[in-house]
Amino acid sequence: MSIRKVSFALGEYYHLYNRGNSKQKIFHDKQDYERFVGLLYACNSQENFKIFNTPKGQDLFSLDIRKKLVGIGAYILMPNHFHVLVTQIEDNGISKFMQKVSTAYVMYYNKKYKRTGGLFEGKFKSQHAGNDRYLKYLFSYIHLNCLKLLFENWKKEGTRDKKKALKYLFDYKYSSYLDYLEFPRAQNKILNIKAFPKYFPDKKSFIKEIFEWVDYDKYS
Repeated sequence: MSIRKVSFALGEYYHLYNRGNSKQKIFHDKQDYERFVGLLYACNSQENFKIFNTPKGQDLFSLDIRKKLVGIGAYILMPNHFHVLVTQIEDNGISKFMQKVSTAYVMYYNKKYKRTGGLFEGKFKSQHAGNDRYLKYLFSYIHLNCLKLLFENWKKEGTRDKKKALKYLFDYKYSSYLDYLEFPRAQNKILNIKAFPKYFPDKKSFIKEIFEWVDYDKYS
């Protein structure tokens, strides 16, 4: 897999995303989701770890990552796509990071499902978050993405059941939402919140932001 020929600037913020070929599922079960989440941590290193052929069930979070390629501010995995918010902290770090993650996951996926060839819809897509308003919005957009699985048209029609929506967000394990709620888990190691503007100095301010977006009455 060739490295993406795009210039990403140090210290700038980018929304990265990709999906399966023809919108096919790329995550089928808990093991798939957990593998990709673990790779977000394990592949964010200037060093090369032998993770492609690791024994089944190996804890990728046990790796000692010292020199990272990117700072990760938020992420979410959906059945057929993913979103990651990053800032580049090493020259060419974003391209290297995404290449490592994609290659490692495709190798895992093809071996597990006895298939060959590409999995993703071409190279990953990116959008530059060049201003505070858009960058702050991305934290909500990414974390609330999973609500489409509960309320298909929630952005147009609202959630109608705020309590149910918030419970679903809390129960959805494949995003960084719980990390902003300071929920203790190994996945906390993925984020580098200090590399991003201090929009949410504590979990209360983060929850308030999420509540406002989920509030159907306000946006109806």
